[in-house]
Amino acid sequence: MVLSEQDYRLISVIQDGLPLVSHPYAELGKKLGMGEEEVIQRLERMQREGIMSRFGVVVRHRELGYRANAMVVWDVPDGQVEEVGRALGAQPWVTLCYQRARHLPQWPYNLYCMVHGRRRDEVRETVRRMAVELGLTGIPRRLLFSVRRFKQRGGHYR
Repeated sequence: MVLSEQDYRLISVIQDGLPLVSHPYAELGKKLGMGEEEVIQRLERMQREGIMSRFGVVVRHRELGYRANAMVVWDVPDGQVEEVGRALGAQPWVTLCYQRARHLPQWPYNLYCMVHGRRRDEVRETVRRMAVELGLTGIPRRLLFSVRRFKQRGGHYR
């Protein structure tokens, strides 16, 4: 995988975020002397070739009014983790869902998902409703509400 100078310049300008305009890739292209389609193709190629493993947004939930954020941890039977994880991850109020190893006997939880809401009671009700709708009421869970927010940003390479 060989990166051109244009690839390096593109990585450099996107690492601080996309411009908040209706056509962000066209705006980046103007800065780099290329068209919108070329910017998109380069980003797709870098992802396809593994140069960039992920390209996504960092949402600052508090600025949008979502101040009750909870990591819901589940003790899912090992044979059901993939199925339950897919079901949870497909829910519109779940922003991420992933599996981690248990640390028995102190920590039996192996599936984690993040749920955001404006108030804690709203998040509790969302999680309760989600458990009922997905048939997960019998699976032990805990809600771990955020008390502090750390700075979020994407990777920086230069």
